[in-house]
Amino acid sequence: METKLIINNEAVDASNGATFQRLNPVTNKTVTQGAAATVDDANKAVGSAAIAFKTWSETGPTERRLLLLKAADILESKSGEFIQVMAAEVGSSALWSGFNVMAAAGLFREAASMTTQIQGETIPTDKPDTLSMTFRQPVGVIFSMAPWNGPIVLAARAIAYPIACGNTVVFRASEVSPKTHMLVADSLIEAGLPAGVLNVITHASEDAPQITEALIAHPAIRRINFTGSTRVGRIIAQQAGKHLKRCLLELGGKSPLVILDDANIDEAVRAAVFGCFLYQGQICMTTGRIVIDEKVADEFIEKFSVAAQQLTSGNPVEEEHAQCIIGPLVDSSSGARLNEIVKDAVSKGATLVNGGEADGSSMPATILDHVDSSMRTYEEESFGPLISIIRVKNDEEALFVANDTEYGLAGAVFSRNFPRAMKMAKHIESGICHINSATVNAEAQAPYGGTKATGYGRFDGRAMIDEFTELRWITVAPDHVHYPF
Repeated sequence: METKLIINNEAVDASNGATFQRLNPVTNKTVTQGAAATVDDANKAVGSAAIAFKTWSETGPTERRLLLLKAADILESKSGEFIQVMAAEVGSSALWSGFNVMAAAGLFREAASMTTQIQGETIPTDKPDTLSMTFRQPVGVIFSMAPWNGPIVLAARAIAYPIACGNTVVFRASEVSPKTHMLVADSLIEAGLPAGVLNVITHASEDAPQITEALIAHPAIRRINFTGSTRVGRIIAQQAGKHLKRCLLELGGKSPLVILDDANIDEAVRAAVFGCFLYQGQICMTTGRIVIDEKVADEFIEKFSVAAQQLTSGNPVEEEHAQCIIGPLVDSSSGARLNEIVKDAVSKGATLVNGGEADGSSMPATILDHVDSSMRTYEEESFGPLISIIRVKNDEEALFVANDTEYGLAGAVFSRNFPRAMKMAKHIESGICHINSATVNAEAQAPYGGTKATGYGRFDGRAMIDEFTELRWITVAPDHVHYPF
């Protein structure tokens, strides 16, 4: 497979002809060769977006809505291609790829519905015969970045919401999933998106710092949104702060699943298996810790272990493994890192219940019991099929452990007592919390984002209007205004 840059709706090579390769995580053979943009290419993309903004920002909501609805249909029609490409580039099963397509199409349609919800209001004023009002308007060129792990839906939200609000976008596709991201862009361009409204660049990983810094510094870029690691998010926030530019950041997570002593254990097991092991645990909302009351821990772990052992595994590129649950990690370095985390935990007293050692990019569903705060796995984001179980004595300790992390994206609480569960959910320090369901849970009409080191800002639903529009105050005075001098 091959990808080029998209500038002004044209597929072009990098200005110096440079390319990079994405390797399959299992075979290490080249899957995709992508154009490796230079800083000059990135600046050309911004220039195209800045010109297009002049006309796109003046379009009516119906034009934007119809285009996004058409793009949703086109994206869905590419489902089979997405499944094949994601299996090769990022080791995704058909289940995860299909979910991405479904969620991205729904997100396009939700963004389309928001085009008529961008509203202002009238404001009371003490000035006689004066009209005081607010309205929202597009901000300009948005610099959007999305990662490889949920490549369709994360690219869709990074692109659709800004353009729904009348902005134009420079989208930096991931070098890990370049073809997948380009298919999302293709859906919008095939739907009739005017030239320059969406420009897409890819680059070699070693060029990321200088290209990202140049784009953030470009005077035409007015907002930045980034989904990825907390480490990189901090760098982007610092650079944006230097230029006084607003960011939307959705970063790392270590989401707790809290199981109280009156929980429905069978349902908690089902939610844990789904939340821990969907797409090998490489999702920002993945259950990162199971915090469980010691009175029900043994029963839960016994059932959880059995369920985890039944999960199918393999390389989804192979037809017989296309529907597997546990596929390969994004690369072999992830396996080496996870092995070190498991080794550290076991050496400090944790019990290995299931799974164990990764072999390159392959790792079985792995469960560690009796985890405590002295172990790396207690705090570090695993980003793999590895889950830590922390036993607690009561609700107070459960809440302390749930919040004993720098992250704050998602959380979940299992209890048959709704007031008790609601009290716990309200005090878990996260942007999202679910009662009696998994931490992996998202809907396009609901605000999505986190707190603490998970970043700030919200995607999805009406929350996106604030992120991608400027709120302005306008007054209209009568013909004659009295001034004191």
